[in-house]
Amino acid sequence: MASMIPMKEFADRRRKLMDRMAPDSIAILPAAPERVRNRDVLHPFRQDSDFQYLTGFGEPEAVLVLIPGREHGETVLFCKERNPEKELWDGFLVGPEGAIERYGLDDAFPIGDIDDILPGMIEGRSRVYYPLGKDPVFDNRVMDWVKVIRSKVRAGAHPPGELVALEHLLHDMRLYKSAAEVKVMARAGKISAEAHCRAMKRARKGGYEYNLEAELIHTFMEHGARSTAYPSIVGGGANGCILHYIENSAPLKEGDLVLIDAGCELDCYASDITRTFPVSGKFSPEQKALYNVVLDAQYAAIDAVRRGNHWNHPHEAALNVLTQGLIDLGLLSGSLDDAIASEAYKPFFMHRTGHWLGLDVHDVGDYKVGDAWRQLEPGMALTVEPGLYIAPDNENVEEKWRGIGIRIEDDVVVTKDGCRVLTDAVPKTVADIEALMAD
Repeated sequence: MASMIPMKEFADRRRKLMDRMAPDSIAILPAAPERVRNRDVLHPFRQDSDFQYLTGFGEPEAVLVLIPGREHGETVLFCKERNPEKELWDGFLVGPEGAIERYGLDDAFPIGDIDDILPGMIEGRSRVYYPLGKDPVFDNRVMDWVKVIRSKVRAGAHPPGELVALEHLLHDMRLYKSAAEVKVMARAGKISAEAHCRAMKRARKGGYEYNLEAELIHTFMEHGARSTAYPSIVGGGANGCILHYIENSAPLKEGDLVLIDAGCELDCYASDITRTFPVSGKFSPEQKALYNVVLDAQYAAIDAVRRGNHWNHPHEAALNVLTQGLIDLGLLSGSLDDAIASEAYKPFFMHRTGHWLGLDVHDVGDYKVGDAWRQLEPGMALTVEPGLYIAPDNENVEEKWRGIGIRIEDDVVVTKDGCRVLTDAVPKTVADIEALMAD
């Protein structure tokens, strides 16, 4: 399927990266490998996010090479050759000629020729950028290419003097989403929102956690999102207190809440939504009280997502509301300042309020610059996901609170004037959730 991002944008990204590279350097980036699921069955192929960001090319066994100033073309792709017999079994291949025509690359060669051609491209370059340490097999290949050049030093060859991690330059670029990227992420958010609504309605019929997971996957695929962005979490009752619960096999019980953390992946971009709702369609007084504390915390955090605030501002805003709410409900004692300073909230809220979002669900980009939290700027995309989790074996609270897990999560993009919530099409107030489930 063709990328929803214009080909010109991929070319612009490659140009921008080359402009950031040191003089007389070369960048080498491999595609993701195919991975065995079991015996001779492969996992569905998913392109490496960095490779996808720079090319939009969706095949394995490929290597992108960027060579600023190269006379015969600065952007080069090594990829599989066309093979009609193999394509009959496994599907269409683009081939080197197609890569130039369809993906706007300057030059392309068969991947089988890389060992003969690439050392000559590296020779004379002072610095090699590549994903250092990410894949030991590729590390060895790069060193082999460098050794070929070193073996010819007496004949006048010039091996590179530095091997440098590519991620530092590339991941800072990925942190800022373009209008085209935001459009794809908004579409993914809309699909995921519809899936959550569908799961809420299905919960009234009882059944098992996996029944709700099936509704999510059905909706994702029905709208063209062929995979989840991560394994879906569907936790009923106390399972909602397990942050990364993915077994999704327990029965849904009347009187319990269900926590669903799920999002689709569209054109390799992730969405990430969490909603918590009652199996019965009605919150109990204790569930409602805790839920509203989390919702107020999320509203406060989203309000803090704005240009000029730093990364930790939304977390601080949510933490203040959550901790004060726990004190007001009698689950904590003492003052707000003391409870935060002593981290008394930790048994109930043990994670951060969000993470970067993009081609990876936990997307790339530094959270600090030096020792200071990074300032939020337009184009940055993040999740906002406060929660409260009362463990079923927490004997420091009354029994009526135990086993309640609540998280509310939305996808947010920083704008010039504040922020835009991409996933607000799924209800999250108590009244709206109960109304949807009663409909």
